[in-house]
Order: sequence, then C-alpha cells, then structure tokens
Amino acid sequence: PSSLLLCSGRLKPYKSLPCISANLTEAWWSDRQRPMETKAKDAWGLALVLFLGQLVAFSMAAASFASSFLANLGVNTPLTQSFFAYLLLTLIYVPIHLHRRQKSRIPWYWYLALAFVDVQGNYLVVKAYQYSSITSVTLLDCWTVVWVIILTWYALGTRYSFWQFLGAGTCVAGLGLVLLSDAKSPEQQDGGKMPLLGDALVIAGTVCFAFSNVGEEYCVKKNDQVELIAMLGLFGLVVSAIQMYPLHNSLLSKQ
Repeated sequence: PSSLLLCSGRLKPYKSLPCISANLTEAWWSDRQRPMETKAKDAWGLALVLFLGQLVAFSMAAASFASSFLANLGVNTPLTQSFFAYLLLTLIYVPIHLHRRQKSRIPWYWYLALAFVDVQGNYLVVKAYQYSSITSVTLLDCWTVVWVIILTWYALGTRYSFWQFLGAGTCVAGLGLVLLSDAKSPEQQDGGKMPLLGDALVIAGTVCFAFSNVGEEYCVKKNDQVELIAMLGLFGLVVSAIQMYPLHNSLLSKQ
C-alpha cells in the first residue's frame, strides 16, 4: 500500500491513524443516521395519512348528518347539496390547474362521463335520506367497496387475496342484515318513510360511485390528481346545474 493517504484534503503520512479513525467513525455514524431519518419520515408520513383519512371520515359523517337533518325538515334538495361540493372543488382546483399550463392528456368527454356518473351517485344517495334512516344509508354506502372490487378485477386486472375477499364477504353479510332489519312490517315503520326504497336508492348510488371511483383511479394512473379533481369539479358543477333546473321546476309545480 502507498505510504501516503488523503485526509482532510491533504496528503499525510501513513502514521496519522487518528485522522483515519475519525473518518471511519464519521462514515459509520452517517450510515446509522440514514435509516433512522428514513424511519422518522415514514412514521410522519403514516401519521399524516391517518390524520387525513380521519378528516375525510369526519367530513363525510358531517355531510351525512346534514343531509339527514335536512330530509327530516322536509327539504328535498339533493342536487343543490352536491352543487356546492362541486363548486368548492372548481374554485380551488381549476385555478391551480390553469396556473400549471399543462395540456390535458385525457379527453374532456371522459371527465364529463365521470362527472355525470358521480353526480347521479350523489343524487341517489342524498335522495335516499328522504326514505331511510341515516344509519341504513351510511352502512349501505359501503356497497361501493363490493362493486369496486368486481370492477377493478375485470377492468384493471387487480387481484385480491383470500383475506381481502373474506373481509368483503363479512361486510356484505352485515349489509344484508341491515336490509333485513329495514324490511319490517308496515305498522312498525314511520309513516313518512319507505326504508326499502331508500336502501334501493343507496345501492343504485353505490354502483354509480364504483364506476366513478374506478374511472378516477384509471385517470390518476394516466395523469396527475390535480387535473382529475379540477375537471371532475368543473363538469360536475355543470351537470348539477343542468339537472337542477327541470327538477326544481317540477317541485315548484307540485307545490
């Protein structure tokens, strides 16, 4: 071996062992620190995901409570409630998308089809609060998971494990019990409620949600989520506004 070693930018004799030892110690400590920093970032990332998930769950629960409360007051405005949700998405994400000045990689009519299906799903589920309880609507909304599994299996080629199918089957069994509990005799039901009709509306709405969710997943894989949310909000706003006009006039004529 050479009798000269590079240490701190200068050539020094081989006998300067303290410098070599210090460099080795520093390299070893740096290697030890990297996994710790990676684990800390992963932990914070997981905590952020869990927090955002709980925030979404709380927002959905608040929206369900508001829809049920309005239905109990006799307010029948399912499209109006969805309209403001799409309006917020449009006001926030469309300016961001325009500021990026990126050309859309997905044709606009695909976004229009997704928005149309999504609006119908929101309409059916919110309409169901007029006929069924908030508990039944919220639980039966989980049928979306079942339809998504079926659609992704055939459309996107996604494969699921036995335990995932077992969990989905358990959920389906629980949802079946909800349907049985709502199928009680007419004298036991609230006079202004038709639970089975509400349950049917929810299940039909979950089919629309499944098509919308699978289409959104496909678009996100092809493109980024900012464009998807912006276009979904914009076209959802347009579809909601168009559907609101004839339905609003029909409700006024009945009154």
